Amino acid sequence: MIVTGLAVGALLGYLFQRGRFCVTAAYRDIWLSRNTRMLSALLLLIAVHAAGLFALQGLGIVSLPAQTFPWLASIVGGLIFGFAIILAGGCATGTYYRAGEGLVGSWFALVFYGLFAAIAGTGPLAGVTEWLKSFQIADGTIHDTLGVSPWVLVVVLAAIAGALAVHHARKVKTPVATLPPRKTGLAHILFEKRLNPFLVAALIGVIATIAWPLSAATGRNSGLGITGPSRNIAGYLVTGDTGLIDWGVFLVAGILLGATISAVASGEFRVRVPDAATIVRSIVGGALMGIGATIAGGCTVGNSMVATAQFSYQGWVATGAMILGAGIAVKISFRQTLRTANKLIDAPAAAAARV
Repeated sequence: MIVTGLAVGALLGYLFQRGRFCVTAAYRDIWLSRNTRMLSALLLLIAVHAAGLFALQGLGIVSLPAQTFPWLASIVGGLIFGFAIILAGGCATGTYYRAGEGLVGSWFALVFYGLFAAIAGTGPLAGVTEWLKSFQIADGTIHDTLGVSPWVLVVVLAAIAGALAVHHARKVKTPVATLPPRKTGLAHILFEKRLNPFLVAALIGVIATIAWPLSAATGRNSGLGITGPSRNIAGYLVTGDTGLIDWGVFLVAGILLGATISAVASGEFRVRVPDAATIVRSIVGGALMGIGATIAGGCTVGNSMVATAQFSYQGWVATGAMILGAGIAVKISFRQTLRTANKLIDAPAAAAARV
Protein backbone atom coordinates (compact mmCIF):
# COMPACT_ATOMS: atom_id res chain seq x y z
CA MET A 1 0.00 0.00 0.00
CA ILE A 2 2.73 2.43 0.97
CA VAL A 3 4.89 1.71 -2.06
CA THR A 4 2.20 1.86 -4.77
CA GLY A 5 0.42 4.89 -3.31
CA LEU A 6 3.64 6.84 -2.92
CA ALA A 7 4.89 5.77 -6.36
CA VAL A 8 1.71 6.81 -8.19
CA GLY A 9 1.58 10.05 -6.22
CA ALA A 10 5.23 10.84 -6.92
CA LEU A 11 4.72 10.36 -10.66
CA LEU A 12 1.70 12.64 -10.57
CA GLY A 13 3.54 15.23 -8.47
CA TYR A 14 6.35 15.27 -11.03
CA LEU A 15 3.92 15.69 -13.94
CA PHE A 16 1.85 18.36 -12.20
CA GLN A 17 4.97 20.34 -11.32
CA ARG A 18 6.91 19.99 -14.56
CA GLY A 19 3.81 20.39 -16.74
CA ARG A 20 2.43 23.27 -14.62
CA PHE A 21 -0.79 21.25 -14.80
CA CYS A 22 -3.28 23.10 -12.62
CA VAL A 23 -6.96 22.89 -13.52
CA THR A 24 -7.47 26.38 -12.11
CA ALA A 25 -5.70 27.71 -15.20
CA ALA A 26 -8.10 25.77 -17.43
CA TYR A 27 -11.16 27.25 -15.74
CA ARG A 28 -9.71 30.75 -15.25
CA ASP A 29 -8.46 31.19 -18.81
CA ILE A 30 -11.94 30.61 -20.24
CA TRP A 31 -13.07 33.83 -18.59
CA LEU A 32 -9.85 35.82 -18.48
CA SER A 33 -8.45 35.33 -21.98
CA ARG A 34 -11.01 33.13 -23.81
CA ASN A 35 -8.26 30.51 -24.03
CA THR A 36 -9.39 26.85 -24.04
CA ARG A 37 -5.99 25.17 -24.43
CA MET A 38 -5.80 23.81 -20.86
CA LEU A 39 -9.49 22.90 -20.85
CA SER A 40 -8.93 20.92 -24.06
CA ALA A 41 -5.99 19.15 -22.41
CA LEU A 42 -8.27 18.26 -19.48
CA LEU A 43 -10.80 16.75 -21.89
CA LEU A 44 -8.03 14.61 -23.39
CA LEU A 45 -7.08 13.45 -19.89
CA ILE A 46 -10.70 12.46 -19.21
CA ALA A 47 -10.96 10.61 -22.53
CA VAL A 48 -7.79 8.59 -21.91
CA HIS A 49 -8.89 7.83 -18.36
CA ALA A 50 -12.39 6.80 -19.48
CA ALA A 51 -11.04 4.44 -22.15
CA GLY A 52 -8.69 2.81 -19.66
CA LEU A 53 -11.29 2.60 -16.92
CA PHE A 54 -13.98 0.91 -18.98
CA ALA A 55 -11.38 -1.41 -20.51
CA LEU A 56 -10.40 -2.51 -16.99
CA GLN A 57 -14.05 -2.98 -16.10
CA GLY A 58 -14.64 -5.04 -19.24
CA LEU A 59 -11.72 -7.28 -18.32
CA GLY A 60 -13.12 -7.75 -14.83
CA ILE A 61 -10.10 -6.10 -13.20
CA VAL A 62 -12.09 -3.34 -11.51
CA SER A 63 -15.73 -2.94 -10.54
CA LEU A 64 -16.94 0.63 -10.73
CA PRO A 65 -19.13 1.68 -7.79
CA ALA A 66 -22.83 2.39 -8.32
CA GLN A 67 -23.66 6.05 -8.89
CA THR A 68 -26.47 8.38 -7.85
CA PHE A 69 -26.71 12.07 -8.70
CA PRO A 70 -26.79 14.45 -5.70
CA TRP A 71 -27.66 17.36 -7.93
CA LEU A 72 -27.97 20.14 -5.35
CA ALA A 73 -24.70 19.26 -3.60
CA SER A 74 -22.92 19.02 -6.96
CA ILE A 75 -24.04 22.51 -7.94
CA VAL A 76 -23.55 24.25 -4.59
CA GLY A 77 -20.25 22.53 -3.79
CA GLY A 78 -18.95 23.08 -7.30
CA LEU A 79 -19.72 26.81 -7.18
CA ILE A 80 -17.99 27.19 -3.81
CA PHE A 81 -14.96 25.21 -4.93
CA GLY A 82 -14.64 27.06 -8.24
CA PHE A 83 -14.74 30.41 -6.46
CA ALA A 84 -12.24 29.18 -3.86
CA ILE A 85 -9.55 28.02 -6.28
CA ILE A 86 -9.25 31.52 -7.73
CA LEU A 87 -9.02 32.94 -4.22
CA ALA A 88 -6.40 30.38 -3.14
CA GLY A 89 -4.46 30.68 -6.40
CA GLY A 90 -4.68 27.00 -7.27
CA CYS A 91 -6.89 23.91 -7.27
CA ALA A 92 -6.16 20.75 -5.29
CA THR A 93 -3.37 19.59 -7.61
CA GLY A 94 -1.97 23.08 -8.11
CA THR A 95 -1.90 23.75 -4.39
CA TYR A 96 -0.07 20.48 -3.69
CA TYR A 97 2.59 20.97 -6.36
CA ARG A 98 3.11 24.63 -5.48
CA ALA A 99 3.52 23.65 -1.85
CA GLY A 100 6.25 21.32 -3.09
CA GLU A 101 7.91 24.30 -4.80
CA GLY A 102 8.15 26.15 -1.49
CA LEU A 103 5.21 28.56 -1.77
CA VAL A 104 4.24 29.30 1.83
CA GLY A 105 0.81 30.55 0.75
CA SER A 106 0.09 27.09 -0.65
CA TRP A 107 1.20 25.54 2.65
CA PHE A 108 -1.48 27.55 4.44
CA ALA A 109 -4.05 26.68 1.77
CA LEU A 110 -3.30 22.95 2.14
CA VAL A 111 -3.63 22.97 5.92
CA PHE A 112 -6.99 24.73 5.84
CA TYR A 113 -8.14 22.65 2.86
CA GLY A 114 -7.73 19.41 4.82
CA LEU A 115 -9.07 20.92 8.06
CA PHE A 116 -12.26 22.30 6.54
CA ALA A 117 -12.79 19.19 4.44
CA ALA A 118 -12.92 17.34 7.78
CA ILE A 119 -15.22 19.98 9.28
CA ALA A 120 -17.62 19.66 6.33
CA GLY A 121 -17.35 15.88 6.13
CA THR A 122 -17.42 14.67 9.72
CA GLY A 123 -17.44 17.82 11.84
CA PRO A 124 -19.85 20.66 12.64
CA LEU A 125 -20.86 21.20 8.99
CA ALA A 126 -21.48 17.51 8.26
CA GLY A 127 -25.22 17.97 8.74
CA VAL A 128 -25.34 20.66 6.06
CA THR A 129 -23.35 18.45 3.69
CA GLU A 130 -25.64 15.47 4.24
CA TRP A 131 -28.74 17.63 3.78
CA LEU A 132 -27.49 18.97 0.46
CA LYS A 133 -26.58 15.46 -0.67
CA SER A 134 -30.05 14.17 0.23
CA PHE A 135 -31.45 15.76 -2.93
CA GLN A 136 -30.65 12.91 -5.31
CA ILE A 137 -31.64 11.44 -8.65
CA ALA A 138 -31.38 7.66 -8.97
CA ASP A 139 -29.78 7.65 -12.42
CA GLY A 140 -26.17 8.55 -11.71
CA THR A 141 -24.53 8.12 -15.12
CA ILE A 142 -25.22 9.49 -18.57
CA HIS A 143 -24.97 6.13 -20.34
CA ASP A 144 -27.47 4.54 -17.96
CA THR A 145 -29.97 7.29 -18.72
CA LEU A 146 -29.42 6.94 -22.47
CA GLY A 147 -29.42 3.15 -22.31
CA VAL A 148 -26.21 2.87 -24.33
CA SER A 149 -22.80 1.33 -23.79
CA PRO A 150 -20.32 3.68 -22.07
CA TRP A 151 -18.03 3.02 -25.03
CA VAL A 152 -20.31 5.15 -27.19
CA LEU A 153 -19.56 8.10 -24.92
CA VAL A 154 -15.86 7.19 -24.81
CA VAL A 155 -15.67 7.36 -28.62
CA VAL A 156 -17.56 10.67 -28.77
CA LEU A 157 -15.40 12.25 -26.06
CA ALA A 158 -12.19 10.92 -27.63
CA ALA A 159 -13.19 12.39 -31.00
CA ILE A 160 -13.92 15.80 -29.46
CA ALA A 161 -10.73 15.81 -27.37
CA GLY A 162 -8.65 14.66 -30.33
CA ALA A 163 -10.08 17.35 -32.60
CA LEU A 164 -9.39 20.04 -30.00
CA ALA A 165 -5.83 18.79 -29.48
CA VAL A 166 -5.17 18.94 -33.24
CA HIS A 167 -6.74 22.41 -33.41
CA HIS A 168 -4.46 23.77 -30.69
CA ALA A 169 -1.41 22.04 -32.17
CA ARG A 170 -2.01 23.81 -35.48
CA LYS A 171 -2.48 27.27 -33.99
CA VAL A 172 0.36 29.73 -34.46
CA LYS A 173 2.11 30.00 -31.11
CA THR A 174 3.78 33.07 -29.68
CA PRO A 175 7.43 32.20 -28.94
CA VAL A 176 8.07 31.85 -25.22
CA ALA A 177 11.25 33.46 -23.90
CA THR A 178 13.44 30.89 -22.15
CA LEU A 179 16.79 30.94 -20.42
CA PRO A 180 19.71 29.04 -21.97
CA PRO A 181 19.61 25.37 -20.90
CA ARG A 182 21.80 24.48 -17.94
CA LYS A 183 21.36 20.73 -18.27
CA THR A 184 21.96 18.29 -21.10
CA GLY A 185 20.63 14.94 -22.21
CA LEU A 186 18.00 13.19 -20.10
CA ALA A 187 18.35 15.70 -17.26
CA HIS A 188 17.39 18.51 -19.65
CA ILE A 189 14.36 16.59 -20.92
CA LEU A 190 13.14 15.56 -17.47
CA PHE A 191 13.83 18.68 -15.43
CA GLU A 192 14.24 21.64 -17.75
CA LYS A 193 12.43 21.25 -21.06
CA ARG A 194 8.91 22.66 -21.21
CA LEU A 195 6.36 19.82 -21.34
CA ASN A 196 3.41 19.88 -23.73
CA PRO A 197 0.16 20.05 -21.71
CA PHE A 198 -1.54 17.50 -23.98
CA LEU A 199 1.27 14.99 -23.40
CA VAL A 200 1.05 15.63 -19.66
CA ALA A 201 -2.74 15.20 -19.77
CA ALA A 202 -2.49 11.87 -21.62
CA LEU A 203 0.12 10.57 -19.16
CA ILE A 204 -2.01 11.60 -16.18
CA GLY A 205 -4.95 9.79 -17.78
CA VAL A 206 -2.87 6.60 -18.01
CA ILE A 207 -1.67 6.92 -14.41
CA ALA A 208 -5.23 7.59 -13.24
CA THR A 209 -6.28 4.32 -14.89
CA ILE A 210 -3.45 2.35 -13.27
CA ALA A 211 -4.38 3.84 -9.89
CA TRP A 212 -7.73 2.01 -9.79
CA PRO A 213 -6.52 -1.61 -9.49
CA LEU A 214 -3.63 -0.57 -7.25
CA SER A 215 -6.03 1.21 -4.91
CA ALA A 216 -8.63 -1.59 -5.10
CA ALA A 217 -5.97 -4.13 -4.10
CA THR A 218 -5.82 -2.41 -0.69
CA GLY A 219 -9.60 -2.47 -0.24
CA ARG A 220 -10.19 1.08 -1.45
CA ASN A 221 -12.43 0.76 -4.52
CA SER A 222 -11.68 4.15 -5.99
CA GLY A 223 -9.13 5.92 -8.13
CA LEU A 224 -7.35 9.23 -7.73
CA GLY A 225 -8.62 11.54 -5.04
CA ILE A 226 -7.32 14.54 -3.13
CA THR A 227 -10.10 15.77 -0.84
CA GLY A 228 -10.87 12.51 0.96
CA PRO A 229 -7.21 11.74 1.71
CA SER A 230 -6.57 15.34 2.80
CA ARG A 231 -9.56 15.06 5.15
CA ASN A 232 -8.21 11.76 6.46
CA ILE A 233 -4.83 13.31 7.21
CA ALA A 234 -6.50 16.07 9.23
CA GLY A 235 -8.63 13.50 11.04
CA TYR A 236 -5.65 11.31 11.85
CA LEU A 237 -3.63 14.23 13.21
CA VAL A 238 -6.53 15.16 15.52
CA THR A 239 -7.72 11.70 16.62
CA GLY A 240 -4.76 9.39 16.00
CA ASP A 241 -7.12 6.93 14.28
CA THR A 242 -4.84 4.80 12.09
CA GLY A 243 -7.91 3.51 10.23
CA LEU A 244 -7.93 6.81 8.37
CA ILE A 245 -4.55 6.07 6.78
CA ASP A 246 -5.31 4.41 3.45
CA TRP A 247 -3.90 4.22 -0.07
CA GLY A 248 -5.22 7.71 -0.85
CA VAL A 249 -3.24 9.24 2.01
CA PHE A 250 -0.02 7.82 0.61
CA LEU A 251 -1.10 9.06 -2.84
CA VAL A 252 -1.31 12.70 -1.74
CA ALA A 253 1.89 12.36 0.29
CA GLY A 254 3.53 11.07 -2.89
CA ILE A 255 2.20 14.02 -4.91
CA LEU A 256 3.82 16.45 -2.48
CA LEU A 257 7.03 14.41 -2.44
CA GLY A 258 7.20 14.08 -6.24
CA ALA A 259 6.54 17.78 -6.76
CA THR A 260 9.23 18.70 -4.24
CA ILE A 261 11.82 16.41 -5.84
CA SER A 262 10.94 17.77 -9.28
CA ALA A 263 11.18 21.38 -8.10
CA VAL A 264 14.54 20.79 -6.41
CA ALA A 265 15.96 18.92 -9.43
CA SER A 266 14.82 21.63 -11.84
CA GLY A 267 16.10 24.45 -9.65
CA GLU A 268 12.59 25.81 -9.07
CA PHE A 269 12.35 25.15 -5.33
CA ARG A 270 12.56 28.23 -3.18
CA VAL A 271 10.74 29.08 0.04
CA ARG A 272 8.67 32.15 -0.80
CA VAL A 273 6.77 33.99 1.92
CA PRO A 274 3.94 36.16 0.54
CA ASP A 275 2.50 39.31 2.07
CA ALA A 276 -0.19 39.14 4.76
CA ALA A 277 -3.06 39.77 2.33
CA THR A 278 -2.01 36.82 0.15
CA ILE A 279 -1.76 34.55 3.19
CA VAL A 280 -5.29 35.54 4.25
CA ARG A 281 -6.59 34.81 0.74
CA SER A 282 -4.81 31.44 0.78
CA ILE A 283 -6.35 30.54 4.14
CA VAL A 284 -9.88 31.56 3.16
CA GLY A 285 -9.50 29.97 -0.27
CA GLY A 286 -8.18 26.73 1.20
CA ALA A 287 -11.02 26.57 3.73
CA LEU A 288 -13.66 27.15 1.05
CA MET A 289 -11.96 24.56 -1.18
CA GLY A 290 -12.31 21.97 1.59
CA ILE A 291 -15.97 22.80 2.18
CA GLY A 292 -16.87 22.99 -1.51
CA ALA A 293 -15.09 19.78 -2.50
CA THR A 294 -16.65 17.85 0.38
CA ILE A 295 -20.15 19.04 -0.48
CA ALA A 296 -19.64 18.36 -4.21
CA GLY A 297 -18.18 14.91 -3.55
CA GLY A 298 -14.82 15.74 -5.09
CA CYS A 299 -12.42 18.42 -6.28
CA THR A 300 -10.85 19.00 -9.68
CA VAL A 301 -9.42 15.48 -9.38
CA GLY A 302 -12.28 13.49 -7.85
CA ASN A 303 -14.93 15.19 -9.96
CA SER A 304 -13.23 16.79 -12.97
CA MET A 305 -10.81 13.93 -13.72
CA VAL A 306 -12.32 10.79 -12.18
CA ALA A 307 -16.11 11.12 -11.94
CA THR A 308 -16.26 12.66 -15.43
CA ALA A 309 -14.37 9.63 -16.79
CA GLN A 310 -17.16 7.44 -15.41
CA PHE A 311 -19.64 9.73 -17.20
CA SER A 312 -21.36 10.46 -13.91
CA TYR A 313 -23.72 13.40 -13.77
CA GLN A 314 -22.08 14.49 -10.53
CA GLY A 315 -18.69 14.83 -12.18
CA TRP A 316 -19.85 16.82 -15.19
CA VAL A 317 -22.35 19.04 -13.34
CA ALA A 318 -19.90 19.78 -10.52
CA THR A 319 -17.23 20.61 -13.11
CA GLY A 320 -19.60 23.00 -14.86
CA ALA A 321 -20.40 24.63 -11.52
CA MET A 322 -16.68 24.94 -10.75
CA ILE A 323 -16.12 26.73 -14.06
CA LEU A 324 -18.98 29.10 -13.27
CA GLY A 325 -17.72 29.69 -9.72
CA ALA A 326 -14.24 30.42 -11.06
CA GLY A 327 -15.76 32.86 -13.55
CA ILE A 328 -17.56 34.74 -10.78
CA ALA A 329 -14.31 35.02 -8.81
CA VAL A 330 -12.39 36.17 -11.88
CA LYS A 331 -14.95 38.88 -12.63
CA ILE A 332 -14.90 40.14 -9.04
CA SER A 333 -11.09 40.07 -8.93
CA PHE A 334 -10.84 41.86 -12.29
CA ARG A 335 -13.18 44.63 -11.14
CA GLN A 336 -11.20 45.12 -7.93
CA THR A 337 -7.95 45.29 -9.91
CA LEU A 338 -9.50 47.77 -12.33
CA ARG A 339 -10.71 49.99 -9.47
CA THR A 340 -7.25 49.93 -7.88
CA ALA A 341 -5.62 50.81 -11.21
CA ASN A 342 -8.05 53.68 -11.77
CA LYS A 343 -7.26 55.08 -8.32
CA LEU A 344 -3.54 54.98 -9.10
CA ILE A 345 -4.16 56.70 -12.44
CA ASP A 346 -6.45 59.34 -10.95
CA ALA A 347 -4.21 60.14 -7.97
CA PRO A 348 -1.61 62.25 -9.90
CA ALA A 349 -4.37 64.14 -11.67
CA ALA A 350 -6.12 64.90 -8.38
CA ALA A 351 -2.85 66.06 -6.83
CA ALA A 352 -2.15 68.32 -9.80
CA ALA A 353 -5.63 69.81 -9.56
CA ARG A 354 -4.99 70.83 -5.95
CA VAL A 355 -1.81 72.73 -6.89
